[in-house]
Formats: sequence, structure tokens, C-alpha cells
Amino acid sequence: MSRFAKAGDTIERLVENSFKAIDDGAYDLKREVTHDALSLRKAIFSCPHAPLITEVKFSSPSRGQIRNFGTPAEIALAMAEAGATALSVLTQPYMFDGSVSNLLAVRKAVSIPLLMKDIIVSEVQIDAAKRAGADCILLIKAVFDRNLAESSIDKLLDHAKKKELHVLVEAHTEQEYGESLKSGYEFVGINNRNLADLKVDISNTERLVKKHGKGKSVIISESGIAKPEDVQYLRRAGADAFLVGTSIMETGDIGAKVAELYNAL
Repeated sequence: MSRFAKAGDTIERLVENSFKAIDDGAYDLKREVTHDALSLRKAIFSCPHAPLITEVKFSSPSRGQIRNFGTPAEIALAMAEAGATALSVLTQPYMFDGSVSNLLAVRKAVSIPLLMKDIIVSEVQIDAAKRAGADCILLIKAVFDRNLAESSIDKLLDHAKKKELHVLVEAHTEQEYGESLKSGYEFVGINNRNLADLKVDISNTERLVKKHGKGKSVIISESGIAKPEDVQYLRRAGADAFLVGTSIMETGDIGAKVAELYNAL
């Protein structure tokens, strides 16, 4: 039975899946890895070209299956060798075909910062991120604004900090973005995809930065980035880094696609 009365919109379905995954033991790791924490900020600002956070994901709610070949480790290595500044690894098993085991495998394959990409609603997931070798986690502001998680965003931020994990707070609307800047989050992601209807508009980054500026946060533009011109446009709009998933994962030559986007700047 759904935890929510309807679980009718995308955000509620994603949150429901996270609680289901927790209940199903998806974040219980039999193995773990220890490594020295890597700085996402340093990696972004020392990048000589376009700072890319490339994403290892095999499916998504909007596209269904994106890729059905290549191991997470092989894909991650190809991305890193082509210039990726950091990697985002999907760990949500439902609708994304992800797992913390994928994150663990990627950690063992590469030595660049890793973001655990998930719909995080619980400390259980944050603990798993640390054990699997992540350097950063994602918290989606809309989830907390709607009180869908087990605790507040501040409590999960504090828990992540205790685990020596950085946090990327994701916003989509002007209100979410403005409040994120006021809170002084180190990393703020602007999602160009509306999670309510899954439509993408990369001008969302320009619109939000033009409205509220950047504050002291590192701004990462997410979703809808497919070609060098997109990277160039988003940099002019104020983005410090670019999170790219589908356009890379759906291509036959991951290394060539990453290199193309990396050399956009």
C-alpha cells in the first residue's frame, strides 16, 4: 500500500520508491570502501575546460531504459579518462535501475569525486553513500518543502556533514532557488527538468540566476544538456558546472561524447 494517499505525482512516486527501497534492504551493503574524501569544489574550479559531472544511469522515469550494455565501472572509467570532473551515480533501484553496488564499483574504478544521485529521504541512504565511497549526496529541496522525507533538510544536511559528505541541494523553481541561496548551501543545483511533468527547459538556469544571482554557492546546471552549445550557453548564464546524464549514456561512444562536451569551454 502506498505511503501516500495518492502517490499521484512524480515527486511522490519517487519518494515512495525510496522508502520501498529502504524497506527492501537496497541500501544494505555487504562490502564497503574507505577513501580520503575528495573535494568537488576544488575539482570544479581547477578544471581547465568544462567542469562536467557525468552521470552513470541506465534508466529514467522520462526515458525508460537508456542503456543496456557496459558495466558501471567500465562506463565510469571511460568518462573519467575523457575529462569528467566528477561522476554522478544513480543508486535508486526503481525507475532508474541503480544500486549502491554500482556506486561501490565506480568508486573502486576511478579516483575523482563521486555524487550519490538518489531521492534521499532518510539517514539510511546517507550512511550507505558513505560506505559506498561517495563524496557528495543530492537532496531535492521540493521533497523537504512538501515534508515527504523522514526528517527536515537541515537534519539530513547535518548528518551528511558528520559523515564528511558534501551536499548538492537541488532546486527547480524561483522560490526553491532563492531560498537555497539564502540558506548558503555550498552547492546548489538548478534542475532544468520540472519533476512535476518531466519537461525540460535549459533556459531555467538562466532565468533563476538572472532573478536571484548566485550568492556564494557553486551553481550546477542539471538536465537537458546535449551539445557543446548547451554548455556554452549555460556558462554564460552563470553555471559553474554541468551535470550531464542521458545524452552521454545513450551514445555509442561515451568517451567521445564526454570529450566533446568537456572541450566546449
